[in-house]
Amino acid sequence: MQEAIRVFVGCDPNDCDLEQMMVLDYSIRKHTRQPVDIHWMQLSRDPQSFWYSDPEKKLGWRTEAWPTPFSAFRWGIPAFCNYSGKAIYMDTDMIVLCDLAELWNTPFEPGKVVMAKGGEESWRFCVSMWDCERAEAHLPPIDALKGKPESHQSLKRYYKEHTEVIQPFDTQYNNIDGENVPVERIKILHYSDMGTQFSHRMSFARLAQEGTRHWFDGEVMAHPRQDLQALFERYYAEALASGYSLENYRAKPVFGAFPKYSQKGYTGNRVTRPKHWWRTLKFW
Repeated sequence: MQEAIRVFVGCDPNDCDLEQMMVLDYSIRKHTRQPVDIHWMQLSRDPQSFWYSDPEKKLGWRTEAWPTPFSAFRWGIPAFCNYSGKAIYMDTDMIVLCDLAELWNTPFEPGKVVMAKGGEESWRFCVSMWDCERAEAHLPPIDALKGKPESHQSLKRYYKEHTEVIQPFDTQYNNIDGENVPVERIKILHYSDMGTQFSHRMSFARLAQEGTRHWFDGEVMAHPRQDLQALFERYYAEALASGYSLENYRAKPVFGAFPKYSQKGYTGNRVTRPKHWWRTLKFW
């Protein structure tokens, strides 16, 4: 029996990311023949959960300095896996367009603890693969990681200073918002700009009907790559036609309010926001 590919996905605990979760799940299974185990990493009120957080009592994961509802979770994956085996991390705003076994079966070089996109001092861990055993020596104890709101920023600095333990992978395993690359060359599309995410036109309307709001509070605008917007919508429709449902991804129960950085001044990235006319376009 083939080994299951372990995929850990950071996502919102209040049902804001249902569309993204469904499309990511469908896209992984559409292209990957090997068994896949997906772990949805969401804040939980359950003290028995690894992702437990009590913002009022400042217990468990401390989120005050996080830009997203899951920012620091990626650093906790090796501990969740008992520092054993391998694990792939992804943000939920991804579309997988390759067989994940390609990445999963890439061997780690001697001394490397994590694979990521980048080079020299510039690295992105929004898609990454961990050697969980080797990573233990390069991560704080899990209770310390959970208990410090600034852990995410601190660990990004740590790995910027210790690039010798990072192994670069094919840049197309974390293609940021298209990067002027045709769809056919992209392995994993990361629609990273939080203001131009393909799911917003669906999720914002759904959440309004449900009497709640999305966690992203910045300006929403059109994505410059409408071919990628169409790709998301096609995969969304394919998922529904294949029996997938948003209801399968709902948190039970939702987490409720938690502290994090506001994104009201969010400026996106250089891929999505050149100074062109489309910046002023809105979905509504």
